[in-house]
Amino acid sequence: MARPLRIQYPGAYYHITCRGNERRKIFADGKDLSLFLEKLALSLEIYNVILLAYVCMRNHFHLVVKTPRGNLSEFMRHFNISYTTSYNHRHHRSGHLYQGRYKAFLIDADNYLRAVSRYVHLNPVRGKAAEGKSEEEKWRGLMKYRWSSLKGYLSPRERVGFLSCGDVLDHMGGDNHKGRERYGEFVRIGLKKELENPLELGKGHGVVGEDEFIESIKSKIGKWGEARREQPALRVLGRLLKPDELIEKFLRIVGRKKEEICRKGTQLPERGMLMELLYRFCNLPQPEIGRLIGGIDYSAVSQSRQRLRNALARDAGLKAKFDKIVSSLHEMSRIKI
Repeated sequence: MARPLRIQYPGAYYHITCRGNERRKIFADGKDLSLFLEKLALSLEIYNVILLAYVCMRNHFHLVVKTPRGNLSEFMRHFNISYTTSYNHRHHRSGHLYQGRYKAFLIDADNYLRAVSRYVHLNPVRGKAAEGKSEEEKWRGLMKYRWSSLKGYLSPRERVGFLSCGDVLDHMGGDNHKGRERYGEFVRIGLKKELENPLELGKGHGVVGEDEFIESIKSKIGKWGEARREQPALRVLGRLLKPDELIEKFLRIVGRKKEEICRKGTQLPERGMLMELLYRFCNLPQPEIGRLIGGIDYSAVSQSRQRLRNALARDAGLKAKFDKIVSSLHEMSRIKI
């Protein structure tokens, strides 16, 4: 059977899951779990992806995300490589961590986002571990489970900074006391009886949605059996800033001339910052960024962006400067970036 196409477009919602190779553990301990969330937060920031729900189990994980820029594949490639590399380094191993590529189901958010989020949050009390337990025992188990976004839905104080609950809670009356209470009851209903897995709807074509939603997706991509592995036509994204406009604003903020930053061999941190901003906020591929920054190749762009991320992680002053530049661009452009 042909694998489902990666359907990508701006504003799409997805359920994502990834399992350990040969169903082995992908988290050995709490440090691995913390590392996983750290890499997830960084990838979300770099690719401007919104995290709506998550749960980490011993040998797999689930995410519910929204992609304002239609860049699921790029986000997941970066995230999975980042965590695998760190996990392998920490445990002195090499090779694949995951079993094949990740699975992703496109979600009809109007009709199935709530149900998919509940499915994700109920994972810790499914299967053999929950056999014979009462509803109350299962609920206590969920409340004790650290590696899930559920408690963040019930209390803002329990919410990690990179989690966004609004899209789901809007279906419950909003991100307020009443809406959070309703969501808790909605999840508890899932403990009373065996619910249908909403993801079963997506088997074969990768879309969890009503017929009308599925037909609208079909009209965009043609036949399900189309030979292309991906759908680049659905990944044409509206750019927040034109490249020339961003470069002009950036140079004005940092007080540099383009010739300084684009000069071959320069190690100015602003050079890496400009590459990163062009990648994030103009949706430019790395070869195109290279052409704009002195005619360098894509590998040099990739290396410069990596050096910048490493520097931002260890230098609080540089991180503050970069964040201030992003904020200034926001103010100057009057757009949400």
